Amino acid sequence: MNYRTADSLRSVTLDDVRGARKTLSGVARVTALEGSRYLSRLVGAPVHLKCENLQRTGSFKLRGAYVRIAGLLPEERAAGVVAASAGNHAQGVALASSLLGVHATVFMPQGAPLPKVSATRDYGAEVRLHGQVVDETLAAAEEYAARTGAVFIHPFDHPDVIAGQGTVGLEILEQCPEVRTIVVGMGGGGLAAGIAVAVKALRPDVRIVGVQAEGAACYPPSLAAGHPVSLRNPATMADGIRVGRPGAVPFGIVGELVDEVRTVSEDELSAALLLCLERAKLVVEPAGASPVAALLAAPESFGGPVVAVLSGGNVDPVLMQRVLRHGMAAQGRYLAVRLRLTDRPGALATLLGVLSAADANVLDVSHVRTDPRLGLTEAEVELHLETKGPAHCAELGRALRDAGYTVIA
Repeated sequence: MNYRTADSLRSVTLDDVRGARKTLSGVARVTALEGSRYLSRLVGAPVHLKCENLQRTGSFKLRGAYVRIAGLLPEERAAGVVAASAGNHAQGVALASSLLGVHATVFMPQGAPLPKVSATRDYGAEVRLHGQVVDETLAAAEEYAARTGAVFIHPFDHPDVIAGQGTVGLEILEQCPEVRTIVVGMGGGGLAAGIAVAVKALRPDVRIVGVQAEGAACYPPSLAAGHPVSLRNPATMADGIRVGRPGAVPFGIVGELVDEVRTVSEDELSAALLLCLERAKLVVEPAGASPVAALLAAPESFGGPVVAVLSGGNVDPVLMQRVLRHGMAAQGRYLAVRLRLTDRPGALATLLGVLSAADANVLDVSHVRTDPRLGLTEAEVELHLETKGPAHCAELGRALRDAGYTVIA
C-alpha cells in the first residue's frame, strides 16, 4: 500500500508546529528541563536534559500521534486508525485514539516486550501480534488499512506527526532561551525534523545534532546519496531508533536543517543509560539515552548551553538488567573472569579470599568440577565481579596471577 498523498509529502512550517501546540494543549505535558552537573563539567558548559521520558505514555510519540489523528476528517475517524510499532508509537497512538474517541488497531511484533503490549492494550487499542520484525508488522498494518479503510498512522513520515514532535523544540527555546546546541536521537527522523523546523525558524544560530546507533545508522549513507537508502539488517539495543530507512518527509527536512548526524556504539549507549540512572535518577531507554551517549563520546565538540533530548523511558526490565550490566562492563565496573584452580577442599574459599582482599564484590560464581576439558585434579570457576573501574580490573588481574591462578578469560 502507498499511504503517501500530496498532503503527506508537503513540507512542515513553524506555523504548523505552533498549530500543533494548540492542538496538544491539555493533552501533552510540558516536560521538565533538568540540569546535569556531571555532563556540564564534562562538556565545559551548561548541559540540560529535556525529559520526554516523563511524557504521557513515556515518550514524545504522543505528540505526533495526537496531532495526526486530531486532524482526520469525521469519515476518516469513523473508519478507525491502524499503526505498527514495537512500543512507543503503539502507546502514543493508543492513548491519542482513546482521548479522541477513535478505534485503534495496533500491530506489534510477536516478540514485543510484554510491558509494552500490556500498556498499549491498557490505553485502549486492539493489539494484534504479527511478524518477528517491525518490517513484517508494518506490512500487516498496511494490508489491514487497505482492506478495511482504516487510516494508517505512520510513526514519523507525515507532516502532522513531524509538526507534533516539533512542539518539543518550542518548549526547549522557552525553557532555555540561551541554548546553542540541541542533541536529539534519530531513527526515521521525525523528532529531529520537527525540532529543527521549530528551532531554526526562530533561532537559526542554534546547532542541531542528530544521533543514531552505529548498527542502525540509515541517515549518513542516505544523506551522502542524496535520497533515502535502506539498510539491510539494522541492529541495535536501541529499538526506539532501530529504523532501516529514513522517512521521505523528515529526510528532506533533516538534510536542509539538521547540522550534523553522529553515530554512537552499543557500549556508549549502555554507559549513557547507566549515567542517566545513577547521576540524573532518570529511567531512560537506550534510544532516549543516545544524545547523552554522544556527549560522553566527544564532550569537547559541543558548544553550550546544550540541551539533550531524552526521547523515551519505556525500557523492558529484562533489557534494562542486561544493558546496565553491559554499561558497567563498558565503564570497567563489571568484570567476568574464568580461571582454573586445584580441586581440593577450601580452594574456592581461598580464591574468594584473594578477591575480598582486593576489594572486589562477587556477584555470581559458577563452579565446574566435571568436564572433559579439565584434568583429574582441576576445577574451573567463572566469576562475575563488580569493580571500581579499569584500574581496579587490572589490579584484580594482577592479584589473581600473583596468587598463582591461571586466568583463562
